[in-house]
Parts: sequence; structure tokens; C-alpha cells
Amino acid sequence: MSSLVQSVDWLAIAPPTIAAVAGLAVLVADLFVPGTRKPLLGRLSVAALAAATLMLLPLLDADRGTFCLVGDPGVCSYTADRFTLVIQFLVLGGALLAALLSVTALKDDNRRLPEGEYWFLLLSSAAGAALLPASRDLATLVVALEVASLPAFALVGLRHGDRRSSEAALKFFLSSVTATAVTLLGISFVYAVTGTLHLGLLAERIQDADGQLGTLAQTGVVLTLIGFAFKTAAVPFHFWVPDTYVGAPLPVAAYLSVIGKAVGFSGLILVTVRAFPSYADVWGPAVAVLAALTMTAGNVGALRQQAARAHSAVRLLAWSSVGQAGYLLVPIAAAAYATEPQRAIGSTLAYALMYGAVNLGAFAVAAVVGRTQPLNRVSDYRGLYAASPLTALLLAFFLLCLAGLPPGVVGLFAKVTVFSAAVDAGLGWLAVVMAVNVVIALVYYLKWTALLFRAPEGAPATHRLPAPLTAALAVTGVLGVALSGAPQLILRFTDTGLF
Repeated sequence: MSSLVQSVDWLAIAPPTIAAVAGLAVLVADLFVPGTRKPLLGRLSVAALAAATLMLLPLLDADRGTFCLVGDPGVCSYTADRFTLVIQFLVLGGALLAALLSVTALKDDNRRLPEGEYWFLLLSSAAGAALLPASRDLATLVVALEVASLPAFALVGLRHGDRRSSEAALKFFLSSVTATAVTLLGISFVYAVTGTLHLGLLAERIQDADGQLGTLAQTGVVLTLIGFAFKTAAVPFHFWVPDTYVGAPLPVAAYLSVIGKAVGFSGLILVTVRAFPSYADVWGPAVAVLAALTMTAGNVGALRQQAARAHSAVRLLAWSSVGQAGYLLVPIAAAAYATEPQRAIGSTLAYALMYGAVNLGAFAVAAVVGRTQPLNRVSDYRGLYAASPLTALLLAFFLLCLAGLPPGVVGLFAKVTVFSAAVDAGLGWLAVVMAVNVVIALVYYLKWTALLFRAPEGAPATHRLPAPLTAALAVTGVLGVALSGAPQLILRFTDTGLF
């Protein structure tokens, strides 16, 4: 008789486990650490996220599974493969950069942002986000999704006495809870048809559903996709993004713009390409339409932002992130039609890594400017080069990467890769829509870039760079420049063995 007690592969689960344990340690330590020594909690959190990221190195060439079915070791609930590694690197590396931004933000705003709760919530969310790409059954997937999302609601509304922050958190919470309810309903339909939650077994059994069960399965697939479409901020589930980014503390907005998207896209990839490949004729066209609508709505929204409006810089980055989400959806749609879906998914992962690095860099510059210009308007960036040449050059580089223009070669490379995925899959109309949107995006990216080098209207404000902000800018800048010199490294790293 086989034993029901399984051995746990601790190395495989180390990255999310370190983040989770550190979160609990911070929560307990917060009870005993005096107020003057609260910054120690931030240092502990940064160190924990760095350790969790470093624990990915032993897993570089690994394909390990744990929490497997008894009698069937090939069907596991947690798998550490190349797909998992890429997303966990993006999630934990992005959380580490957001933590560096947070150290300065908490020091500047410590009266309204409680440090212990902040670091506990950030680490908890990062642990859930790191767990999600390794999930290979729908139950673990939903639990990881909620562990990543619920602390994020609290982070958005954590600033005490700020009405805008509370409203943003409430809008984010209500929208996300509705999406989760729809997802759970879809999963219950899928389980009723297949009798399993494991993605591999589910993919085998759901293709045999016919008649009334086929209709039930198709409904379940559609409802599950709707829930994950919200997490990716796809149209028409994007309306919460601008207000949430503006109402949240700036490091939290940066965190949501990258880690929130990584969570949504990794979940969407797993439920479409991994769990529902036989329903590609259902989700393929749907994702393609979502991609076209999302990139168009995002870029048009960013184009309409007024430079003199309060918080217009963050709003522009928020709408830009919606547009970028549309580009990220293109290869997922292409995977439904491609003969080699792993190449299409590799394009999404490559684009996500590029976007994560440069978008966090742009938010880091916004954090620098926000220290002297609390309203953080686009017009406040006029003449930034005169006040801080290096900071202005970095922001210009990040914006050109997002636009896909030299010297931001990595951005151009990522866009070409995504464009090629659409063309190779026969989605010529989607490639045309993407090309039009890239041109639209050039307008607001180049206008912001040009503003940096215009003569300031008054005496240029000096921008002091605290060490954590300097570190964040240095890491993102070095990554962007290095990958612009050797962009093929991204494709090699994202060559996933998911399929």
C-alpha cells in the first residue's frame, strides 16, 4: 500500500516560501520593534526578496514537481520549470525593485503609511504572485491568485486619512471580487465536466465532452477567461486601473503595473494554452479581440491626458500599462493558431520582462520627481535635464524603450517579436492594429521625452536621490542598456518548456 505522506521538494518551493515566511516574521517583529527602529523591517523585507530571487539560480535548468498525485508522480500541483522560473524572476525581481522604492516612500510619508503592515502585505502579495506560475491545478491557481490580490487591495488603501486612496482600494476590491466570483463559477463548470482540477488531466478529459456537457464546458472556459482578463486589465475590465494607480502610494502603483500583470498573464497562459488547448477555437478569437481593444483603449486614453492635470504622469503611465497589456495579449492569441505555441508564449514572456524592467524604471523616476512635486504632473518634468541630467536621460531611455525606438533597442526587439508571433499565426489584421497603435503611442511617449529637454520655466528644482532610489534606477537602467545591447538573451531565457 502506497503511503499518502509525500516528501516536499523544499528547493522547488523555496522562492515563494522565503517571501511568505519573511512576511510573517515582519508581522511578528512589528509588535516588538520600537517606532524609531521600524526602518529595520524594510531592510529585512528587501533582504528577503533578494534571497528569494537568488534562490531561483539553483532552479535554472530544473524541471521539478512536488505535491503530486499518489500513484501518478507526473501529475503535480506545483511545478518548477522554465516557465515558472521566468515569471518568478519577473515577480520577485519586480517586488524587490518596488521594495526599494517603498523604503524612501515610507520614510517620507511614515505618518500615514504604517511600516509593519505595509511590508507584511507587500511580502504576502509577492509570495502569492510567485506561487501562481508554479500552480498546475485550478485550486492552487485560484488560491495563489487571491493571496497575490487581497494584500494588494489593502496596500492601495493603506494611506490613512486619504479619501482618494480609500476610493481606489474600494473600486479595485469590488471589481476584483466580481471577477473572482465569475472565475470560480467557470471552474465549477469545468470540474463538473471533467472531475479533475489538475491542468494536465483537465486538458485530456475536457476535449471528450460533447452534447450538454460540451456546452457546459464551453461556458466554463469562457467564464474562467473573463476572470483572468480582469487581472490583466484587458478591456472592458480596465476601468479600475487609472484611479487605482493614482490613489495608491507610488511604489504600490509600480508594483501593480508589473507584478499584477505578471500574475494575470501567467494565469491566463496556464488556463488557455495548458488547460484548454482543445478549446482554442473559443479562446483564441476572444483573446485576439481583447488584445486589439485593450491596446487601442490604453493608447487613446494615454493620448488624452493633459500635461497640467494633477497626477497626470501617473495617469499616463497607468493608461500606458493598459496599452502594453494589449501587446502582451497578442502572442497568447497567436498561440491558439500557431503550430508551435511555445514560441508565441516565449514572445509574451520576453515582452513582459522588457516591460517590467523599463516600466519600473519610469516609476522610479516618477518617485524622484514626486519628492519635490507632489502633484506629479507631466508638466513638472519640463527641464528635468537641467536639474538632473542623468535622471532625465534614464527616463528618456525608458520611454523610448516603451515606445520601441532606438536607443531603446530592447523595446523595439520585444515589439518585433510580438508582431512576428501575430504574423506567423496568420493574424494579419491584429498585426496591423498593433502597428497602428505603436504609432499612436509614439505621440505621447515622444512628447513627454521632448519635455525633459526643454528650458525650465523657472529655476530648476533639485532632485536628491536617496540610496534606495539610486539603486532602483541603477538596476533598471543597467538591465535596459544591457538587454538593448544583447536582446537575444531574453528569448534564450524565455525559451519555455511548458508544453
